[in-house]
Amino acid sequence: MEKILLIEDNKDIRDNLSEILELANYHVLTASNGKEGVTIALEQQPDLIVCDIMMPVLDGYGVLHMLHKNESLRPIPFIFLTAKTERTDVRKGMEMGADDYITKPFEGAELLSAIESRLRRCAEIRQPEASGISGLHTLLSNTSGKDLLASLKEGRNTNHYKRKQQIYAAGNRPDSLYYIMEGKVKTYQRNDDGKELITGLYNEGDFLGYTALLKAGAYQESAEAIEDTVLAIIPHQDFENLVNNNPEVLSRFVQLLAKNIAEKEQQLIALAYSSLRKKVASALITLDHKYNTTQKPQFEIDISRENLAAVAGVAKESLIRTLGDFRDEQLITLRDGTIVLKEKEKIAAMRN
Repeated sequence: MEKILLIEDNKDIRDNLSEILELANYHVLTASNGKEGVTIALEQQPDLIVCDIMMPVLDGYGVLHMLHKNESLRPIPFIFLTAKTERTDVRKGMEMGADDYITKPFEGAELLSAIESRLRRCAEIRQPEASGISGLHTLLSNTSGKDLLASLKEGRNTNHYKRKQQIYAAGNRPDSLYYIMEGKVKTYQRNDDGKELITGLYNEGDFLGYTALLKAGAYQESAEAIEDTVLAIIPHQDFENLVNNNPEVLSRFVQLLAKNIAEKEQQLIALAYSSLRKKVASALITLDHKYNTTQKPQFEIDISRENLAAVAGVAKESLIRTLGDFRDEQLITLRDGTIVLKEKEKIAAMRN
């Protein structure tokens, strides 16, 4: 039974909607203000949230902002429920990441239809995506209910990149969205001394380069193939038309963007405050999470020492010395240039 969190300060409306939802076989959680609603969401992890905008203590916009700061709550479908009908109010709510917007007064059937639609689409989007270009097809068809890939096929190319070949450079303006069909890609930045810091790792089934497209600016980082890679190329105009005409697709890319921002924040905190051992341990765990898709208990990491040092944000010599220490402590095994994580839990739990 799906859990619906209803945040509404008007008791009569709250009781009436709660009864309607319960009759529709939903488990209903209720809150009388935004602050209480956020607390319940954190504790109960509902499947969908219906929230009024004009409320005491914390309004609906504040609720949505707080939820999007929490990675576990960010994907939950969110429906605004309000008497505010100005276009600017609607636009503000949708730009903040709301999935739907229902204005009062409304029929119970209208709310139930919106809830069913959002739950269904959320379930479809959460399904494991197929690898290759079919993964793109899954996203587009699930979020729209129709085959949007057909409109992208005309003029679509696949580009092949050799190991260490650059895909795009910082400062250039984007003209395409990339989708990784095969291979692995890194994004990175270099300081004035040429020292490299890897800012992102991408695998088969990942989109690449959408940040610059969404903000209509230049690339802030460069991208390079870690191994031989095949990319599907979606022209800029086709991508723009897609997100402008399909709020669900735009919402998905905004979620990806928010996830990347959260990961970069954690990376910056680690670089600022972690010890050398902790930085190297975190880099190993990051690579395991990204590329150990089958969850092997002892995953082999095949990556150059230069790239691993750039992920950890440490000097290559310091990295090699620390890997030697981990080997002596029997946390890892070094085998023909690859790194085998023997004690993954101990590495992940390593403290400064």
